[in-house]
Amino acid sequence: MTYQEKKSIVSLFSAVFIFGSYCLYMYPRLPAGGLESTETFSYWGSFVLILTLVSIVAHIIISIIFNIVFRITTREKEPAFADELDKLIDLRAHRNSFFVFILGFLFAMGSLIIYQPSQVMFMILVISGFISDVTGSITKLYHYRRGV
Repeated sequence: MTYQEKKSIVSLFSAVFIFGSYCLYMYPRLPAGGLESTETFSYWGSFVLILTLVSIVAHIIISIIFNIVFRITTREKEPAFADELDKLIDLRAHRNSFFVFILGFLFAMGSLIIYQPSQVMFMILVISGFISDVTGSITKLYHYRRGV
């Protein structure tokens, strides 16, 4: 396996681990008033903001640990440059990731049109953000395995 494939696999598992553990941490803190509680916007605003910050910090830490372990186990440095194939794969992964997130955003706005509670909109946004992150990692792994 190449460095990029291993990095994509680590990114995929870290995204699932970070999102899953954060959701398990925040689930008991749901507002007790139900779906129409006045605390809904405060809860979901803090949920998204803290998830974003935790995810960024955790991805950086996991990336550093991955590079250290990769260097120790293989005695190779990470590639210092990205060739045209790497750039093309990154562009396709970003395109697919953004496409999934935009679809999720449209579904979230559609949930408001059909008079669903605002909490449903936030759940759809958070889940589409997670699925878009996973889609980007899977796209990279697929293209590094199968080619462009």
